[in-house]
Amino acid sequence: MNARLFEPVFIAVFPAVFLIGLVATWLAMRRREIDMEGAPPIDPRLLYPSKAVMLVPWGAMFLQSCGVGLSLFAVPRPLVWLSLFLWAAGFSLAMAGRFGLGSSFRVGCAKEKTVLKTGGIFRFSRNPIYLGLNTTFLASALYTLNPVVLLAGAGLAVVHHRIILAEEECLRRMFGREYEDFCGRTGRYL
Repeated sequence: MNARLFEPVFIAVFPAVFLIGLVATWLAMRRREIDMEGAPPIDPRLLYPSKAVMLVPWGAMFLQSCGVGLSLFAVPRPLVWLSLFLWAAGFSLAMAGRFGLGSSFRVGCAKEKTVLKTGGIFRFSRNPIYLGLNTTFLASALYTLNPVVLLAGAGLAVVHHRIILAEEECLRRMFGREYEDFCGRTGRYL
């Protein structure tokens, strides 16, 4: 592959695979009559727009890789390589978390009892999806060295933290002591 094409293709593949995987599993769960839409854990006016805002850091990273100069400074090559590593690691964590949840995955708080997942990737993080997504925002900020991308990523990380805190309350109500034991063994992020 042409060296000039490597970065844009590499950067585009991860979110594409992640989003295609989400849509495919949503369709599969729908066919099985499993409702992935839980109760919004935070105000929907903040929750749903935050999902769209994720495209800002992701899109900025892609545009920068295509030669659109979003950076205010020259990005050193070691920082570019670190960003690409974090990008791949972040999406890999998010995908491992999503697929590790299987049919227990919900957007928000489940309306019915599901299975508490504590094995696999969840032995290391109670929130690998959010940890992974936040890692991709960091990768975007480092890759572009753009303050708008940094602010968008930081804002999204704050919203994700609020979602996590609210979802923890849902899980405490649903699983009680089993969830408390899980929290004692496994960190919120790591």
